[in-house]
Amino acid sequence: MLSPMERKKVGFPLLTSSAVELKKYVDVYGLFIETGYTTELCDAYSDAFIDNAKKPSSFDFIQLASFYDKIMDHKSAYFYLDKLSERKLSGEERFDYCTGMLRSISKIGNWRDAEDFRTANISFLQKMSSKVSQKKEAELYIALALADCAAKNYTQALKLLKFGYKPQGKNDVTLLEIFITAVYIFARSGDSVGLEGALGNAEGCLKLFKKFDFSWEEAFYRDRVDNAAKGIL
Repeated sequence: MLSPMERKKVGFPLLTSSAVELKKYVDVYGLFIETGYTTELCDAYSDAFIDNAKKPSSFDFIQLASFYDKIMDHKSAYFYLDKLSERKLSGEERFDYCTGMLRSISKIGNWRDAEDFRTANISFLQKMSSKVSQKKEAELYIALALADCAAKNYTQALKLLKFGYKPQGKNDVTLLEIFITAVYIFARSGDSVGLEGALGNAEGCLKLFKKFDFSWEEAFYRDRVDNAAKGIL
């Protein structure tokens, strides 16, 4: 069976080498291709890789939580991430766990818990930020910005998004996520002028996309921009 790190290198990080796991992968991946991030996908993933698994991997808990984050079910995302709180995680796996926890706690609105979690893990996250990819680094700054946003430190939250990300071509989902987060922060702050500018940036970025990998993807990101403008992420 492929390790969690190896699974991250494929297009949809569920691939395994055992026949049973491969069938699960095919079924869940087929659902993802057809409908994208949905409650049904989360249920299918949980059923295949966590509920009926003898020893669910930390990777699968983190992955499922990321799916719930995409459908804005942040309490469920937190529920699955919290199951890892007693496990000894290290390296990129711990990094993903920490950024996921910061996102979910902040979006739920528990700003004090988000600040406490950040304080407890910031040294590790800062050290790891120089070792991970630019995409992962962006995920960290987005998570930190969301924590500040939850605490109503909007100016600091927006500053964190200006960490120096270098765009990677026209179809750069990470850049789009940064712009979407800025839209959300301006919406939460009540700054209508800033929101208008941030919304223009996000919509402009989305218009640069020449193609999408899946039929549902364009509508998914348009909905994310629209929801962010309403203060929903």
